[in-house]
Amino acid sequence: MRQSAISYPPQWHNNLKFHSCCYKSTDSHAHLHSQSQPYVLHHRCVVISLYKASLPPKFSPPTSILLRRTRTRAGIANRVEGETEDLIQPICSSSFSSSGSHCFIPLKTMMAIDQHVLWAFFASLFGFVLLYSLRRWNCSNANKKQLKKKSFPEECAKQSFSDGESRPLEGSGTDVIIVGAGVAGAALAYTLGKDGRRVHVIERDLTEPDRIVGELLQPGGYLKLIELGLEDCVEEIDAQRVVGYALFKDGKNARLSYPLEKFHSDVAGRSFHNGRFIQRMREKAATLPNVQLEQGTVTSLLEGNGTIKGVQYKTKDGQELKAYAPLTIVCDGCFSNLRRSLCNPKVDVPSCFVGLVLENCELPFANHGHVILADPSPILFYPISSTEVRCLVDVPGQKLPSVAKGEMANYLKTVVAPQIPAELKEAFISAVDKGNIRTMPNRSMPADPLPTPGALLMGDAFNMRHPLTGGGMTVALSDIVVLRDLLKPLRDLNDAPSLSKYLESFYTLRKPVASTINTLAGALYKVFSSSPDQARKEMRQACFDYLSLGGIFSTGPVALLSGLNPRPLNLVLHFFAVAIYGVGRLLLPFPSPKGMWIGARLISSASSIIFPIIKAEGVRQMFFPATVSAYYRAPPIKQDIQKDMAEIK
Repeated sequence: MRQSAISYPPQWHNNLKFHSCCYKSTDSHAHLHSQSQPYVLHHRCVVISLYKASLPPKFSPPTSILLRRTRTRAGIANRVEGETEDLIQPICSSSFSSSGSHCFIPLKTMMAIDQHVLWAFFASLFGFVLLYSLRRWNCSNANKKQLKKKSFPEECAKQSFSDGESRPLEGSGTDVIIVGAGVAGAALAYTLGKDGRRVHVIERDLTEPDRIVGELLQPGGYLKLIELGLEDCVEEIDAQRVVGYALFKDGKNARLSYPLEKFHSDVAGRSFHNGRFIQRMREKAATLPNVQLEQGTVTSLLEGNGTIKGVQYKTKDGQELKAYAPLTIVCDGCFSNLRRSLCNPKVDVPSCFVGLVLENCELPFANHGHVILADPSPILFYPISSTEVRCLVDVPGQKLPSVAKGEMANYLKTVVAPQIPAELKEAFISAVDKGNIRTMPNRSMPADPLPTPGALLMGDAFNMRHPLTGGGMTVALSDIVVLRDLLKPLRDLNDAPSLSKYLESFYTLRKPVASTINTLAGALYKVFSSSPDQARKEMRQACFDYLSLGGIFSTGPVALLSGLNPRPLNLVLHFFAVAIYGVGRLLLPFPSPKGMWIGARLISSASSIIFPIIKAEGVRQMFFPATVSAYYRAPPIKQDIQKDMAEIK
């Protein structure tokens, strides 16, 4: 660094006192010249103090003065050549030296400069901090106001399209990973793919499934199928129309028809082979270029910083791979091994189904499902093709007679067969003798999600109910419609925390329909099952008699069961109407103490059946969803089934 010095004329020597430098320099030291020479001080290392003696009088410097680098303690450097300083008047001398003329700035002037600069520096710093704080505060308030005005989907859907469908971002990869390609997974893949999402479906086995449940689609589920554009999936699989139910008890029967008068003639229930239906939906989903179906077993979810980033899976040939997407939807069924990290699973197994296929037989009521109120629990019959009838025998508990040892065949022939209508008994015994007996545990699990950024649960992996009423597929398809409407306004799914908070509305919006079907299934199973308790017996008989009345007494409950009018309040009203009807039967024509006692126990029994189920489903979400804050995170999307049906007509 070039040395910079300040020289002083000899006539000023007596007026100055110099102190040695406290700053030690490695390259040079401040020094004092002899009395015959001007004092030369190192500008970084000398403190100058003035005596009280008066300084030389001020004089005008020559116009051709040269000011060498002159620094104050604040470190201000001025180099002015060929002109005088206007703001600070220096004291100069025309001493003859090789360096030219020299100037000296008095200490008081230097101190004034230092203080002004220092205060200016602090004032500037304070102003900067103040302005920065005000800017942050204004931005924060603006963001809050904007969040109040705009919802998450409006922020994401910054580019709109004339057809209302969302589009994946240019150059992006997979938008959604779907684990499982059953009824829920395959239908969801087609729905999201049709809306422009890039979907990657990973299914453990893409061959046709062979199950004994998931074979009856209620009319409400068929309407959802129409809404999703999948109604043709029940074609060309020999599916059978179902227009109602027939109840059998103690040699009596009652036919209950679906209230389909207001709908198109094509609207009805459908029964079929579950595997054929699923394959049709998989094939339709695979026709979309942005839907990829891959066979593989998902072993785990990939998580980072509390957000699900994708999945790790093993391909058919054993290769370990990873797939990433902003949203992972788990639909891997009732045996899900991924649900534990996404919900609080409280699985109950009240009974098991024993399945048989009866061939070349006719049901007492064509195109009806048949429910026999047998002992100890109900028996179901419904057609699954033009030549086959499915029989499901409910066996309470989890311990079943051994199929391999022949105990199951003996149980079916000796306990079940005598309670079956005569028209079906021979075909039933023949099916037992063929030995193709299948079993399936009946699971019930209320929805209790753990909202997790980047992931969502659906289908039987998320929510199950007793399959007695055949409402599982209706709930799954209804959930897909809700999710589709929620995701449709969103263009970008990459903001995982905001998306997770927004999709909490899904769990609230699905509740009225899902909880009604779930509660009805659980309550009916308990009512239809036999019990040694006299009050439960009276409730069972009252239910059969109430439904046999016809009119509103049958159409109301059947509309609930079919998913055509899944309203929680209607369910509770009809359920306790059955209980009150049972009490009335006990008190007529004349009340007795025994009748009154049993009637009171009947009301208590009815309450003990339905209230725990409602509590598990969530009273507030089921009956008062509008009081849940998450309800208002959803966009105001109208779902008008009647309008869709008008278009079909």
